[in-house]
Amino acid sequence: MRLEGKSAIVTGGASGFGAGIAQKFLSEGARVMIADINGDAARDMAAALGANAIPQQVDVSDAASVQSMANVAAEVFGHLDILVNNAGVTHVPTPLEDVSEDDFDRVFAVNMKSVYLTARAFIPQMKAQGSGAVLNVASTAGLSPRPNLNWYNASKGWMITATKTMAVELAPSGVRVNAICPVAGETPLLKSFMGEDTPEIRAKFLSTIPLGRFSTPEDMANAACFLCSDEASMITGTALEVDGGRCI
Repeated sequence: MRLEGKSAIVTGGASGFGAGIAQKFLSEGARVMIADINGDAARDMAAALGANAIPQQVDVSDAASVQSMANVAAEVFGHLDILVNNAGVTHVPTPLEDVSEDDFDRVFAVNMKSVYLTARAFIPQMKAQGSGAVLNVASTAGLSPRPNLNWYNASKGWMITATKTMAVELAPSGVRVNAICPVAGETPLLKSFMGEDTPEIRAKFLSTIPLGRFSTPEDMANAACFLCSDEASMITGTALEVDGGRCI
């Protein structure tokens, strides 16, 4: 029960890595807001996980939607201890000059602007209470980019830098900020990363991961739980590679 008594928000919490993180946090004693653009999926998941799971529909790229989420969190939790910026999108593998402006804007808004919007909504309260943990779900793509995932790679590199600048600025206020960098995993985004899902393309992806498997929501959840718990009270500004050796 490492998170007993804690309140947490996990964006993109109704599927993939976010769902794994939300379930782990609940099992460790936290109350968790499962925030997702798919409101029905968030409600179904919360109903299955019990009273400590609270569903919330949110578009993390929209300021009014993020503020509405913050208002609900204030009513339900009173204060927030943990914020996980997990919601993310990608474009399909494409030469950098051929990615459409709409796809670029969507990646920018969901992967980057969302971190600014949630910081604006929640950091003042964390600073006032003198504590808090923020976890940004970045990617190995931000450290060791794959060709043709160009602007997605760049957005995750931005998230790693944002993590470090948030950490150094917020440390005097008692707020820790870290990131995890997953390798490709069995999530709804996997097919988008690969372009198409075939045994040959899977084998090509797996050949770049020394441990020889894709990451799982449980892998991310275990790392997230540690970094957001008091066990990691001396860790801030790190970008933890949870990647089976991909970035070696």
